[in-house]
Amino acid sequence: MNLLDSRTVMGDLGWIAYPKNGWEEIGEVDENYAPIHTYQVCKVMEQNQNNWLLTSWISNEGASRIFIELKFTLRDCNSLPGGLGTCKETFNMYYFESDDEDGRNIKENQYIKIDTIAADESFTELDLGDRVMKLNTEVRDVGPLTKKGFYLAFQDVGACIALVSVRVYYKKCPSVIRNLARFPDTITGADSSQLLEVSGVCINHSVTEEAPKMHCSAEGEWLVPIGKCLCKAGYEEKNNTCQVCRPGFFKASPHSPSCSKCPPHSYTLDEASTSCLCEEHYFRKESDPPTMACTTPSPVSTVKKGKITKNSISLSWQEPDRPNGIILEYEIKYFEKDQETSYTIIKSKETTITADGLKPGSTYIFQIRARTAAGYGGFSQRFEFETSPLLAASSDESQIPIIVVSVTVGVILLAVVIGFLLSGSCCDHGCGWASSLRAVAYPSLTWRCGYSKAKQDPEEEKMHFHNGHIKLPGVRTYVDPHTYEDPNQAVHEFAKEIEASCITIERVIGAGEFGEVCSGRLKLQGKREFPVAIKTLKVGYTEKQRRDFLGEASIMGQFDHPNIIHLEGVVTKSKPVMIVSEYMENGSLDTFLKKNDGQFTVIQLVGMLRGIASGMKYLSDMGYVHRDLAARNILINSNLVCKVSDFGLSRVLEDDPEAAYTTRGGKIPIRWTAPEAIAFRKFTSASDVWSYGIVMWEVMSYGERPYWEMTNQDVIKAVEEGYRLPSPMDCPAALYQLMLDCWQKDRNSRPKFDEIVSILDKLIRNPSSLKTLVNASSRASNLLVEHSPVGTGAYRSVGEWLEAIKMGRYTEIFMENGYSSMDAVAQVTLEDLRRLGVTLVGHQKKIMNSLQEMKVQLVNGMVPF
Repeated sequence: MNLLDSRTVMGDLGWIAYPKNGWEEIGEVDENYAPIHTYQVCKVMEQNQNNWLLTSWISNEGASRIFIELKFTLRDCNSLPGGLGTCKETFNMYYFESDDEDGRNIKENQYIKIDTIAADESFTELDLGDRVMKLNTEVRDVGPLTKKGFYLAFQDVGACIALVSVRVYYKKCPSVIRNLARFPDTITGADSSQLLEVSGVCINHSVTEEAPKMHCSAEGEWLVPIGKCLCKAGYEEKNNTCQVCRPGFFKASPHSPSCSKCPPHSYTLDEASTSCLCEEHYFRKESDPPTMACTTPSPVSTVKKGKITKNSISLSWQEPDRPNGIILEYEIKYFEKDQETSYTIIKSKETTITADGLKPGSTYIFQIRARTAAGYGGFSQRFEFETSPLLAASSDESQIPIIVVSVTVGVILLAVVIGFLLSGSCCDHGCGWASSLRAVAYPSLTWRCGYSKAKQDPEEEKMHFHNGHIKLPGVRTYVDPHTYEDPNQAVHEFAKEIEASCITIERVIGAGEFGEVCSGRLKLQGKREFPVAIKTLKVGYTEKQRRDFLGEASIMGQFDHPNIIHLEGVVTKSKPVMIVSEYMENGSLDTFLKKNDGQFTVIQLVGMLRGIASGMKYLSDMGYVHRDLAARNILINSNLVCKVSDFGLSRVLEDDPEAAYTTRGGKIPIRWTAPEAIAFRKFTSASDVWSYGIVMWEVMSYGERPYWEMTNQDVIKAVEEGYRLPSPMDCPAALYQLMLDCWQKDRNSRPKFDEIVSILDKLIRNPSSLKTLVNASSRASNLLVEHSPVGTGAYRSVGEWLEAIKMGRYTEIFMENGYSSMDAVAQVTLEDLRRLGVTLVGHQKKIMNSLQEMKVQLVNGMVPF
């Protein structure tokens, strides 16, 4: 590191000559014709010369050992006529230490001599005539220095010398990263043999195994490394840095050599993962290492029957051999044989249970599974047990039920008449005379409006299911908030008011139609603080904007389903006005899929679709049409649970399930909307089913834009002519067929949402049904016009094609490997892509999918290569 270089100083050096007629400054140019400072003296004919040249004060910048490099010329005394007795061929160099610039005018005897400098080569008069200067270079070092700076002095005692340049510098070991530790710039020690021990600091995302150290030599070289750092869990060492484990990979410990792929039946969607999550229904013990595959617990294997009557069956069983933790409860599922769609679930903390209310002389199927903190295990095998038969009654005894029935009917009829006269009409919730009738007919039970739960063991919980749905006494119906004269009444009827002080806004995560969308925390009295999403109404809103903004809350507040975004409440009594809902960590489904292209199994994707369909079935059952169902309006949380959101375009249906709501205009999301809704502005649950088919296509293509770059008018025309989106690459045939069913032109031919849920459930229960994929030939009949930016489907170059499918980054690689024409590209295989370095599964799919579509269109005469 230079402290002084006289050749680079443009102005006055500020050096002092003593006496003044000794050393003199001469302006010259170097070999590159750049101006330089030189000091010359040539008093060889005069005796007793003592000419001094003093530099300005030089800071040592903390160095305790400095080096001085001198470049000079010196004339050979033998080339001088006479004066040999006084001519010298050496000069002396001195230094003086000082903490400031006040030590310049000290006496000569206070300077410390560094050395006598002699020339290796001197020049003669002949050389002078030829302008050949023999430049000498000498280097000396000084140390240890103890003060902040120093002066140099050059003494001439009778030589003919020209001092061409003076460079003063110190040596240091440069900053370096070694063994994942950063070692800083280190100035060398004062002693020429000294090794300075320097401690390193672990770089980002690394931790210390053994304290990293190296030694800085006097020559500025790093020597003798000791200790090292290791990349922390979730990061691996590459190119002397710690790089993050990408999604699908993990590193559990700093001592693991590198990121590992998630073991079987586990996954991770995040970077820097230290372990992988088990797939649904798969588990890992807390004591199991993270490298172990997730497995399903051993189910309950032995079930014994106990007391059996004509209406009940008692069972007992043993705890599973590998419960994967402490068993919290058991779930018992049973149903009458050949009636599997109508079943009952009982939950119990004991290993015994009595199922009552059964039919005499009937066979029932039982299955049992255990739940631990890790979740449910699999159901046991099916066990069959039969209730006792109903015994034949005597002729006298047979009359008793008839008498009882006659009396009961008479009492009921009397209750009906009395209840009708007294009440006159039903209560709003369906009670009134009906509850009075129940009280008369069944005096041992207490009835109230809504759902009533029969008396049962507090350790048990019983739920009855029919066709996969819980049987409840009534079905809720959606109420359109736009029918309220006062919108405030609607919002406060369906949404809870939250105090603004309970909400903490942390950051802005997006922008909505009416204002910002933020993430934050909500702390309600008696509950733990939890994350929420917050929509705010921008300042300066109109009353209409406020009404429309809160209208969405009035809609959301009526829904309660695990696949519908949950409304926590609203803030209307202070500003800003807010809508507070549950926070979905992974954001919108389309963006999430694009970020994780190719990272999920088919079962995981079908699970997402099942959740969306379940939410839409719930809305349909309530008589509600969404109108804007698209992947961008589906939110997904960290557990990959999908929830329907964004109810800004939604409207209610009439009581008639076939009735359609006709809009008063406005924009329609063409790519997701059914043809009858586009043509006649009529929306039904069947038009939502069409949109759901588009969502299926989005999910299976990892967020690809439906119909690509086609214009809206081209989309409308193509759909009307019978064209449908082609199957995404590697899409199971069963899923694509369901998409096509959703896209039936006749809306009455489309499946209902409950049918869609049932179909997806069957596919999930039978994964082998998802192994049959759609092949290229079956795609041809439904293929759309190629989505080329030039409109004709023909690409002018390989680069243009790759840019069109957003894979332009690979253009240079294709060209370098001989794929310079579309004819050559058409022959590319998946193995070729891997060889070219296209290793991301999502990118491989996108390229192969595009090539496959072009080949099909080529066969049909649509696209010329």
